[in-house]
Amino acid sequence: MAENGRVDTVLEPIGSVRRTSVGREATEPMREDIRLLGAILGDTVREQNGEVVFDLVERARVGSFQVRRSELDRTDLARLFTGIDIHLAIPVIRAFTHFALLANVAEDIHRERRRAVHVASGEPPQDSSLAATYGKLADAALDVDAVGQALRGALVSPVITAHPTETRRRTVFDTQHRITELMRLRLHGQTSTADGRDIETELRRHILTLWQTALVRLSRLKISDEIETGLRYYQAAFLEVIPKVNAEVRTALETLFPGAGLLAEPILRPGSWIGGDRDGNPNVNADIVRLATGRAAHTAIAHYFGELTALEQELSMSARLVHVSEELLGLTALCTEPARADEPYRRALRVIHARLTATAAAILDEQPGEVLDLGLPPYVTPAELLADLDVVDASLRANGSAVLADDRLSRLREAVRVFGFHLSGLDMRQNSEVHEQVIAELLAWAGVHPDYASLPEDERVALLSAEIATRRPLIGEGAELSELARKELGIVAAAARAVKILGPQAVPNYIISMCQSVSDMLEAAVLLKEAGLLDVSGEYPYAPVGIVPLFETIDDLQRGSGILEAVLDLPVYRAMVSARDDHQEIMLGYSDSNKDGGYLAANWALYRAELDLVESARKTGIRLRLFHGRGGTVGRGGGPSYDAILAQPPGAVNGSLRITEQGEVIAAKYAEPRIAHRNLETLLAATLESTLLDVEGLGEAAEPAYQVLDDLAARAQRAYAELVHETPGFVEYFKASTPVSEIGALNIGSRPTSRKPTTAISDLRAIPWVLAWSQSRVMLPGWYGTGTAFEEFITAKGPQDEKQRLEVLQDLYERWPFFRTVLSNMAQVLAKSDMGLAARYSELVQDEALRARVFDKILAEHDRTIRMHRLITGQDDLLADNPALARSVFNRFPYLEPLNHLQVELLRRHRAGDTDELVQRGILLTMSGLATALRNSG
Repeated sequence: MAENGRVDTVLEPIGSVRRTSVGREATEPMREDIRLLGAILGDTVREQNGEVVFDLVERARVGSFQVRRSELDRTDLARLFTGIDIHLAIPVIRAFTHFALLANVAEDIHRERRRAVHVASGEPPQDSSLAATYGKLADAALDVDAVGQALRGALVSPVITAHPTETRRRTVFDTQHRITELMRLRLHGQTSTADGRDIETELRRHILTLWQTALVRLSRLKISDEIETGLRYYQAAFLEVIPKVNAEVRTALETLFPGAGLLAEPILRPGSWIGGDRDGNPNVNADIVRLATGRAAHTAIAHYFGELTALEQELSMSARLVHVSEELLGLTALCTEPARADEPYRRALRVIHARLTATAAAILDEQPGEVLDLGLPPYVTPAELLADLDVVDASLRANGSAVLADDRLSRLREAVRVFGFHLSGLDMRQNSEVHEQVIAELLAWAGVHPDYASLPEDERVALLSAEIATRRPLIGEGAELSELARKELGIVAAAARAVKILGPQAVPNYIISMCQSVSDMLEAAVLLKEAGLLDVSGEYPYAPVGIVPLFETIDDLQRGSGILEAVLDLPVYRAMVSARDDHQEIMLGYSDSNKDGGYLAANWALYRAELDLVESARKTGIRLRLFHGRGGTVGRGGGPSYDAILAQPPGAVNGSLRITEQGEVIAAKYAEPRIAHRNLETLLAATLESTLLDVEGLGEAAEPAYQVLDDLAARAQRAYAELVHETPGFVEYFKASTPVSEIGALNIGSRPTSRKPTTAISDLRAIPWVLAWSQSRVMLPGWYGTGTAFEEFITAKGPQDEKQRLEVLQDLYERWPFFRTVLSNMAQVLAKSDMGLAARYSELVQDEALRARVFDKILAEHDRTIRMHRLITGQDDLLADNPALARSVFNRFPYLEPLNHLQVELLRRHRAGDTDELVQRGILLTMSGLATALRNSG
């Protein structure tokens, strides 16, 4: 699949825009890597599947580049696949899917190459690096006490969530990692591995393994599979990288701000939703919660076992040659093995290992390997384990061995500090409607109220507040409850068990989806109380699990601050927050707000909501933490993390940031230690800058800017609603012109595509909504309505003429990070969209009048949005500010073309009644391939 001939002409089309190619000299090494990997893949296809398959792949590849250069009509390329034998189609799909995966490797390696060149040139550190951030903080001459206050309780938490297209087999994941390592050796000029193997031969071996390994499972994905997929990133990168980054940041900040007492707890702490998020997922139950928390704990303790075993080998010092502390001797006294009598550090480490073995036996359902039973008592808390490791550390440092303490032992101590026995915090999430049903049943059974659901809001709040303050539970063991109520109570009980045996960080939050009232928050509190997670026996009611409202729709975002202030007015809830050091977390939903009101309206509703919540926090005296529910795509809040965090309003970050990471984005960011380090560094750099520096930059002009966005958002929401909510037949068009129905019907993910068995857009989950539009290359959630809003604003009659109104937008683009980021992210989506391919999908709509009615609107708005972007930014190139994506679009997007055409062909057959299992598998493979290539499909 190597490229034949020159395809990177001076000008290349992207959607409706033309752009100059990225500098050839800078990108030639990446193109060479792509050519090498593509050539090996091509050879593998020919050898394994024969000349017929190889020739078809080559014809499709060459034809795709001819389409890009306008040398071939797209319909002619599509005819290549019309009526194709499914046994021929499958290997073609796999070939282009594998090429996308290998191109990802080449791009990641190229980013490393460019960073190395940047460093070697002696240029200043790049923005989004911690080195650059430290320089900015030093230049700002910040008050040390103010810094200490701002970073009190600081937290940066990437939260891993399940996603239906990130389902790669473990073998595929590991083989891709090995290919990355081989390409990294080539990057440094090597031709052989450390053990003398030829690198190109090894690449051929691993690419052959990829080709002979099934990309996707035949059976429907289970939550247990998703749990293991999420844990994979700890073994691949997090266990190594997160402790290292925490230590680096703490040391650097202590140097910059001595005496500020910064980061008493690790700032970087990961989280997860996989196994705890039951909103619309009936497959989550108490056993799943136990599995998720248990497997996470197993991963942490297995890591500690491995590190202790390695340390025992390394710290072989003899008591005849080194001095040790009295505390260490006290630890060694618990080891009675005569073979280690002269090796105090080894004896101490065996004691620690043995006590941790006893801990594992007490708290885990499945024991790790490398156990050591010396009959010693378990550690009750991670702090006890850390204390013993600190004894070893102090003895080394006090006796001339600090260089040894600074190596593996230091990393292990940092790991215990951040991962404890729990590894990562598992959030619980459920929809407020379910809470209402369960609480109504519990109150009726207990005789508190026969019909809670009929009560107005004020009476609900009064009843629930009184119930929370009451020590007695509502039900006992013999309560006769519905299956739903039993299931929900069982899940919360499983969470309580995890908190009891693994510590409060095991389940840090209880999130309420579609939270629309104070009673929605109090219902969750009653459920926690029933499970023993809310203790009201003391002076202050205390819950180790924080209650987190999730504001999702645009209306809910606008009312969020009012709900927060109202619930804090209740003495019982305010007391609960006070007992949690005045911390209150709020989650903001990017996905449903976008699906509700469109891209621009949702982004502005989120910004306004944050401004209002920050003000509410100031008035009520709480410490606000915002949790951003972002997906991988721009339509779900995605985009470059550094820019997105800096685009938050003043006061919104405040030392803390939680953010969901989903889908292909997880693999792109965290599948490998070096890449993970860079992406985690970016999150920390942006959080520190947003907390300690003025990054909004509007000053006195803030309110006029906000009024402009109020106007634009209202116009954008009207345009979006006119298409999505008001156009007759739009739902039918969406279902016919995208693979959304197949996303639900095929074995993709453990979660149903809708919260309810309806066809309403409002009930459809955000992932399939965005994924379907991404697959069909429309990318509608990332831009629709914005072009109309800009055009109407510029041409609106008023005291200013069109030129002045355009200048207002241009000025905001230059000065305001939020507005600049909104346009930049939108441009990324437009660059990935392709209306020519979208037209192919529209042909799946059999009603020609409906097809024309909807697609013509989409096409017109697409053109309008590109035109408005050019006017406001002054850039003909959509990707002028994103050279990395520009390289990606330029070098490999033509390889997506065959996958789209084959998906349309197979969708047509499937819907015409073709029940061949291979047709269904082919559709699934095209979805996986496009998701891999786009890298943020949902």
